[in-house]
Amino acid sequence: MIKHIVMWRLRDVAHGNSSALNAAIIKQKLESLHGRIPGLLSIEVGLDFSGTDNSSDVVLYSEFIDREALEGYQIHPEHEALKPFIGEASSERRLIDYEC
Repeated sequence: MIKHIVMWRLRDVAHGNSSALNAAIIKQKLESLHGRIPGLLSIEVGLDFSGTDNSSDVVLYSEFIDREALEGYQIHPEHEALKPFIGEASSERRLIDYEC
């Protein structure tokens, strides 16, 4: 199994929206991928409430059956369609992929 975790810090304003609204939109868009990507076992999106200097605004936790499924997710058209929105809304992105 592969675990794919991504954290984003969002810009204060992007797409004419506040960071809080963009966080909610990103959460909805990512969660809508559940059941639509082959090999994606689970997906969870969390929004930070701590607001500390060290926190991110949005976290994605997802599990895939194997590395090939993760690679397929990365290039899947429905995932690709989200990248421009998230990219413009974010100021920083961190990720980790690991096998367990």
